[in-house]
Amino acid sequence: MRNFDELSEREVLALAIANEEEDGRIYLDFSEGLRDTYPASAKVFTEMAAEEGDHRRMLLDLYRVKFGEHIPLIRRQDVRGFISPPSLWQMKVLRLEAVRNQAEQMEIEAARFYRQAAARSTDASIRKLLGDLAEAEVAHEHTAERLMEENLPQSVREQEDEAARRLFVLRFIQPGLAGLMDGSVSTLAPVFAAAFATGQSWDAFLVGMAASIGAGISMGFAEALSDNGSLTGRGAPWIRGIICGLMTTLGGIGHTLPFLIHNFLTATIVAIVVVFAELGLITWIRWKYMDTPPLSAALQIGFGGALVFATGILIGAS
Repeated sequence: MRNFDELSEREVLALAIANEEEDGRIYLDFSEGLRDTYPASAKVFTEMAAEEGDHRRMLLDLYRVKFGEHIPLIRRQDVRGFISPPSLWQMKVLRLEAVRNQAEQMEIEAARFYRQAAARSTDASIRKLLGDLAEAEVAHEHTAERLMEENLPQSVREQEDEAARRLFVLRFIQPGLAGLMDGSVSTLAPVFAAAFATGQSWDAFLVGMAASIGAGISMGFAEALSDNGSLTGRGAPWIRGIICGLMTTLGGIGHTLPFLIHNFLTATIVAIVVVFAELGLITWIRWKYMDTPPLSAALQIGFGGALVFATGILIGAS
């Protein structure tokens, strides 16, 4: 990589042309990725790509006048100081807010680049164009805001944000919540049955670990194989499977770890406290993301957990 202050004016213009071309293509990729789910935002990025194309043509015209037809291949990854943006365009499903944030960062970096390039240029025409482009990039931030206002009135913006929230819930919260509920509730019976049947903390711990890990593997495969996401829009099945499997395992391990305590009574009391904490967390997630009234969520989760807990104690004590 080279330092920016080592570049000649020819190389600075070549870098500017490459940057404008890359930014325009990224905006078009954003537009294509958002078109089906967020058509209004897709239109915004199409228009932003068109403006990047105008900037590139201005730079090309000046470059031909000053340096001829051949443009050396210089890219931002060849020069120190540029921020490497996350490759959102490679994602199968784009997150709307992440795309908007990256576009804003790209415009800020472009304006900074043109200001620095103009400041060190000794050619009057190059200095003028670079300064004009710096102002244009600053104005582009306002243009993006204007395009957002024109194409994304408050009602449409709210609809797209709500759609993004629903997709987040479907792809991440729902499989995680299903796993956490299954791991926290279904493992109660074997863990406490083993605890009360043997009266030994270590035996309860081994049963709890086996039940938690086994349930995690089972739930992970069940989630991944149940829906490939092509019709429901729930995203990549392997991602949902991993999330569900991990949360299932964590839900069971939570009230299993206390049985590492050697004293059986202390271990049991701590495990019961952890169970209440797990059920409280599940209730909060259902209220926060699933729009379930908190009292209703607490009663539903508490009733199910109490049944499984009682089953484990009755079987273990019999």
